[in-house]
Amino acid sequence: MKAWHFLSEDKRLGYGDGRLVRVGHTFRCDPDRIALCDYGFHASVKALDAIYYARGPIACRVEMGGLIIRGDDKIVASERTVLAMVDATRILHEFACWCAERALRLVDDPDPRSLAAIEAKRKWLRGEIMDAELGAAGAAAWDAAMAAAWDAAWDAAMDAARYAAMAAARYAAWDAAWDAAGAAAWDAAMAAARYAAVAAEAERAAQNRKLTRMLNREIGA
Repeated sequence: MKAWHFLSEDKRLGYGDGRLVRVGHTFRCDPDRIALCDYGFHASVKALDAIYYARGPIACRVEMGGLIIRGDDKIVASERTVLAMVDATRILHEFACWCAERALRLVDDPDPRSLAAIEAKRKWLRGEIMDAELGAAGAAAWDAAMAAAWDAAWDAAMDAARYAAMAAARYAAWDAAWDAAGAAAWDAAMAAARYAAVAAEAERAAQNRKLTRMLNREIGA
């Protein structure tokens, strides 16, 4: 079964294991002991789900084998082989901007500070501005998000925009992605309370398709 798994920048197994992960190598463990969230090699069928559990930006396309147990958003197996590996740092930044832009499209009159934060993030990716300028744009976007929060209804109707905010913030939070794109998307989440919760699943599906395409393009799949 093919799936996605993210490693920290040192490309080593976590939770005190420390072994170096290499493309083509198969890790194995005792199949009689595997249990979700407890023991075994984990991964997610969907790239978007894998990001939620990511320890860092190293994206791996993996083959899960041996005994496999499936959960809601992840699987655990007694064997895991890395088929391809890529540093997805830039992909995650770009994905964050894309998610933030989608979130802001849910708002009739988005705050200019949020729009400016996304543009600043893209300029930062192109090397046109430095960290300090990106941080300033992110701080302004957070001011916009906090101002909008006072008027937002915290209920299931916010889910669609909130998923976009999560993608922009959590899914690329290893460095400056949170400051700009995350703030802009959270502003949209605050302002988009009128959208039905059913839209949340559609948003997650769209995000997963986009992220999967970006990762597959990078690994040449």
